[in-house]
Amino acid sequence: MTATTTPAAATTTTPAAATTTTAPPRTDAAPAPTTPTPTRRPVDKRVSALRRFAASITAFNIVGHLVLGFEQSPLTPIVALAVSYATALLFEWLDSWAHGTTPEYAGGLGNLVTFLLPPHITALACAMLLYGNASLWPYIFAVVVATATKYVVRIRVRGTLRHVLNPSNAGIAVTLVLFPWVGIAPPYHFTNAVGGVIDWLIPLGILMLGSLLNAKLTGKMPLILAWIGGFAAQAVIRWLVLDHSLVAALLPMTGVAFILYTLYMITDPGTTPRKRRNQIVFGLTTAAVYGILVVSGVVFGLFFALVITCVLRAVVLLAEPWARAAATALRPARSAT
Repeated sequence: MTATTTPAAATTTTPAAATTTTAPPRTDAAPAPTTPTPTRRPVDKRVSALRRFAASITAFNIVGHLVLGFEQSPLTPIVALAVSYATALLFEWLDSWAHGTTPEYAGGLGNLVTFLLPPHITALACAMLLYGNASLWPYIFAVVVATATKYVVRIRVRGTLRHVLNPSNAGIAVTLVLFPWVGIAPPYHFTNAVGGVIDWLIPLGILMLGSLLNAKLTGKMPLILAWIGGFAAQAVIRWLVLDHSLVAALLPMTGVAFILYTLYMITDPGTTPRKRRNQIVFGLTTAAVYGILVVSGVVFGLFFALVITCVLRAVVLLAEPWARAAATALRPARSAT
């Protein structure tokens, strides 16, 4: 009783204090700010594939010149890389200037490195597969042509300009046509200085790594399987119809060059189809064209077959809008009849 009637108690219990202590919590107050959870940007499989391709071909070139016995000068890949980088940057700058766009290499070091991945692969492929004796000019020419095809030989697909020729393959093919004294690295080139079990481990390792890369990143396994099946089929047809040696016709499939071509050349993401059915058609067409070239006596048929197949695909892409328009125009006429 005395506790409730003392003046001190009365002075300590103010209306404001009573309101503060007895008011229910507000339910309309804004929630406390929370730190947003960072979202991961989706991984670009194309860029990942290019990085793996670039790392693989770089390692193979280094090991090739140091251990395997590559017959080109060690200066060849260095010069090819320098020319390829410079040519790619020059062509991209000219193309962006002509179209009023931002160059792909602009925007920081990361964009520059990503932009240089394709010319890096092109340079090392030309330096590794071509054989120009002691001259560096065939390699320089091949690299320049390879880069030029990406900007000169283009078609517009769904409003976007796209190159249609495999750059490395096109550079090699044009060089072989214009310089008859230039050839392709011989089959023993990739295992020249090794023997025994290593002869088997090198192609097996390339096969395993290349298959894993294409299965996970490029999605070109249907194309690869169609190409291999088509190659075997054309060999059997030549054996049955033209009495060619079956062993000789199938022998290229056992070489490292064929494995590299199958896993790293014909699977170029920028110049091959994405749909499974179209990949199968592309692989079978390349094999069929190769068989025709061999029967016609054309050497280096692998590279020319891929160029021809890429050109045929470009014709199909160009004709596709016309075919759709014609089909659309025929529908009202059929419905009217």
